[in-house]
Amino acid sequence: MKATGIVRRIDELGRVVVPKEIRRTLRLREGDPLEIFTDREGGVILKKYSPIRELTNFASEYSDSLEQTIGNIILVCDRDNIISVSGVIKKEYLEKRISRDLEKVMDDRKSIAFLDGVTKPIALFEEEEPVIKYSNQVISPILAEGDVIGAVIIASKEQGKKFSEMEIKLAETAASFLGKQIEC
Repeated sequence: MKATGIVRRIDELGRVVVPKEIRRTLRLREGDPLEIFTDREGGVILKKYSPIRELTNFASEYSDSLEQTIGNIILVCDRDNIISVSGVIKKEYLEKRISRDLEKVMDDRKSIAFLDGVTKPIALFEEEEPVIKYSNQVISPILAEGDVIGAVIIASKEQGKKFSEMEIKLAETAASFLGKQIEC
């Protein structure tokens, strides 16, 4: 565990305020679920809960199948990190913290397409240079019980390749399917 030097008291209802600096660093927002763990030394660990993480293996298999069918890059992310990668070298993407731009797309709660020559692609993770990497992107948020829990991304690095309505529908279908798996 990493010490922060911040001390907070428990109030009469058993609550503790997580300092603003930590909430900002960990991207914790009001209403975000937290898992609570204890260690042998009496420490309490709060961890941001990601329901889609429970489906990591399933999401990986699903994205592998989709990538084999359409031949594009398929990524699945939760609200913080990319959790599934198909069609590119996994270590380039896996467990990378998502970009603020991708977070904004998910917050808008609707699918969006960045198409070759029409709009510029966005960075998918922090410190990524998207203009050089992608010719096309489709991003579809994963919704479960009304909350955004992640996104499905279909991307291409092939210059001259044009995405159509099919890629948008595939991303939306995958996102809807993964969201329904969480709700079950």
